[in-house]
Amino acid sequence: MRARHFGDSDWPTRLATGAGPRLVALDIDGTTVHHDGTLTTRTREAVAATAAAGHHVVIATGRSVLGALPVLADLGLQRGYAVCSNGAVTIALDPRIPDGYRVLRTETFDPGPVLHRLRAAWPGAQIAVEVLGRGFDVCSDFGPGELEGEIRIVDSWEELASRPATRVTFRSPTGTAQDFVEMAQRLGLHGVNYAVGFTAWMDIAAEGVSKASALERVRSRLGIAKRRTLAVGDQRNDLEMLSWAACGVAMGNAPDEVKAVSDLVTGHVQQDGLATVLELLAEPAGTASARLSGLPPVGAAAQADVSYVTSA
Repeated sequence: MRARHFGDSDWPTRLATGAGPRLVALDIDGTTVHHDGTLTTRTREAVAATAAAGHHVVIATGRSVLGALPVLADLGLQRGYAVCSNGAVTIALDPRIPDGYRVLRTETFDPGPVLHRLRAAWPGAQIAVEVLGRGFDVCSDFGPGELEGEIRIVDSWEELASRPATRVTFRSPTGTAQDFVEMAQRLGLHGVNYAVGFTAWMDIAAEGVSKASALERVRSRLGIAKRRTLAVGDQRNDLEMLSWAACGVAMGNAPDEVKAVSDLVTGHVQQDGLATVLELLAEPAGTASARLSGLPPVGAAAQADVSYVTSA
């Protein structure tokens, strides 16, 4: 793979700037906000301008509904849709109803078989089972700030595995992301969908459930053509979403395997890489193409804000 950079004349075409609404799917952590939770003014304003331009901004996150709501509020997104729990929960936003949202769809699975296999492979791991609208049931303390909502410590693994779940989180304070990737490949986890984060953290959902599967239903509800979809993300739980979108944009801080499935690579989250993309969408039709086509070739003095990934 090779990357062509921000000044390339065909970059705006691939981004599909121009008149008309688009579905713009945005991951939260590592994309919209920094990993410490910081949301910059530039990114907040870029999201607001994108929505004001008539595009459908849809947050698509691994966070639970309770974890996503504060970010949605900070972004000023009060209407539309949000995809939570890596696609297992889809909500409609409406400030007129209690809590400001209603659940449109949930996808659950039996966590027992996969939990028993993972427990045998990594005995000291911590487990959290999402309880929609409340928080999580856990087998041991995850520590402050790791999970959202009310956290209830249960007596046994068996209790955690006893009922259908929207999402299960499997985590180890001593392992690495690569350890978990290799473990999952070794076990051959069938009957579920899973994603490993940037640490030893694995989110597990029902088979076939991902941000992409939920976004496809949102797209159909909105009546947006597939060719007018854009997604921006940074982690392995974004792989399906970035492949699904007509234009998938990886953050500069994304692992190489995420960049490899994307059409474009923007800047690092700490450089407001998301804002770089959204500011183009908010511009009048043709403005971005005209502005970018006049840029000088990329060099040491003009490092890429965005790269165009294409086959060598």
